Amino acid sequence: MENLLGLLRVRVKKGVNLAVRDVRSSDPYVVIKMGKQKLKTRVIIKDVNPQWNEDLTLSVAEPNLPVQLTVYDHDMFSKDDKMGDAEFDIRPFLEAVKMNLSGLPGGTIITKVQPCRSNCLAEEATVIWKDGQVVQDMCLRLRNVECGEVELQLQWINLPGSRGL
Repeated sequence: MENLLGLLRVRVKKGVNLAVRDVRSSDPYVVIKMGKQKLKTRVIIKDVNPQWNEDLTLSVAEPNLPVQLTVYDHDMFSKDDKMGDAEFDIRPFLEAVKMNLSGLPGGTIITKVQPCRSNCLAEEATVIWKDGQVVQDMCLRLRNVECGEVELQLQWINLPGSRGL
């Protein structure tokens, strides 16, 4: 893949107030897609406020592609139920990664992305300089479902030999 820009590490932190799809609870997991790549977290049994804290790493060749996220309820004997979906744009994050930020104090806010109709943010997402790298925390409100949010953190990994940003 000669067009590879680098890797996007998506830390799927937790789900908040996810929809109930079984009798009293759900067994949620998250699927993240970008282009042809598809990654998923482990299933957390009977928890509508699951803590995954799991890192999924996507190869980024096309920065204009949105990252799609879908939450499913794992079922033993039937098709897994959808528990909402969301997508996010990585361009504001990548713009921050491109800047020369060395020498900035840790915790400096580089940019803020406001929630609006065209994104799934539940609240303002901040891109910060932390421990020598750019990190973006975001909370996505799930669509096509009665309730639920998923908290993520983005990190960029430069690959030696890749085109870079």
